[in-house]
Amino acid sequence: MGNFEQKVADRSAVVGVIGQGYVGLPLALVFQEAGFRVIGFDLDPAKIAAISRGESYIKHIGPERVAAAVKTGKYTATTDFDKLRDCDAVLICVPTPLGPHREPDNSYIHSTAREIAKRLKKGQLVVLESTTYPGTTDEEVQPILEKSGLKCPQDFLLAFSPEREDPGRKSHNTKTIPKVVGGVNAESTRAAAALYSAGLDRVVEVSSARAAESTKLLENVFRSVNIALVNELKVIFDKMGIDVWEVIRAADTKPFGFMAFYPGPGLGGHCIPLDPFYLSWKAAEHGEWARFIELAGEINTRMPRYVVDKVAEGLNTDGKSVKGAKVLVLGLAYKANIDDDRESPSYEILELLQERGAQADYCDPLFPVARHGRKHKLEMKTVPCDAATFARYDAVVVSTAHDLFKLPELWKDVKLVVDARNLVLPLFPRGGAPRVVKA
Repeated sequence: MGNFEQKVADRSAVVGVIGQGYVGLPLALVFQEAGFRVIGFDLDPAKIAAISRGESYIKHIGPERVAAAVKTGKYTATTDFDKLRDCDAVLICVPTPLGPHREPDNSYIHSTAREIAKRLKKGQLVVLESTTYPGTTDEEVQPILEKSGLKCPQDFLLAFSPEREDPGRKSHNTKTIPKVVGGVNAESTRAAAALYSAGLDRVVEVSSARAAESTKLLENVFRSVNIALVNELKVIFDKMGIDVWEVIRAADTKPFGFMAFYPGPGLGGHCIPLDPFYLSWKAAEHGEWARFIELAGEINTRMPRYVVDKVAEGLNTDGKSVKGAKVLVLGLAYKANIDDDRESPSYEILELLQERGAQADYCDPLFPVARHGRKHKLEMKTVPCDAATFARYDAVVVSTAHDLFKLPELWKDVKLVVDARNLVLPLFPRGGAPRVVKA
């Protein structure tokens, strides 16, 4: 323990980060910028090649930052997991998706732990950052690592520290967001806290890995439930002829007791659509039923269908049906101004429109070609983002509120807007907006 802390203090510790995506890449950069030698691991050779060239494949991480890190010689990326033997600390940042029945899929965690176990050495710290249910670190990861013959904490240290990335956020970043840390024992908590304190502004220690795992789930359950609430109110208020956006703005003037959440076309990103179900699944194992979580999931997952129903209503007013109509969906990203489309509701909206016979296209310059994901494989390319293109469609659906869609001139000849983000009407405070159906 003392040797590890000394290596952290004098920056001789080598930090390995497994997974160089939206979580792992910025984490690796933060530790390199704090003076550590960092090795990034990933199975995707394209990412490794890009890093080696000093390039970024994530929009909100500038290429100059990656290039500067590589130039120092202290940040390298590889697909060779044998280099784990060179690391004093190994941070796991791999996906934790849901299976087809919304059951947790920890296979990436397990396979990564097995790779580490093959190369585990005395004195190493292993930290899991991937969001998961309480008990994963001590019940699943620790036994896999101990198959190496080494034991925790006598030979190695093990902790959980949830990632809190929010791509595109300007007010906080990896370094400034407080880092929650909980070990499977006191020695592991101390070691993990020492490491993160050397690279990040603030570390918050909790009593156990399970408490740290639960912290991340609470954060995302809180958001999921409140977004579901405003999505449900959106539907109810629409039936009453009330604008939910106006109501939220008014309620948000109260200086206490209220926090604004906003409706949308559904949930996206890796956290809110997935993580709450990790907790509801684990709760069922203990004979408890997470009814708020399940209800929120039910409401949020039906929002893409609600948007498509609004498209049908809007077209019907124009004497048209969805079948054969030309519909343009704006945005593949799950939120504005980022190039992250994980779990984006736009994909489901496009598929539902196609199922109903619409000629559906999308516009998002951040995605020249629609990516293949776990659930969606749309063979599509973006159309141009200009007024002439928009005007060719019977309906334009606002699914993502990119700033580039906020130019009033784009909308001058649009026939019908189905707006799930309240983007268009605020562009025309003096009138002159196209016909808008809020969704």
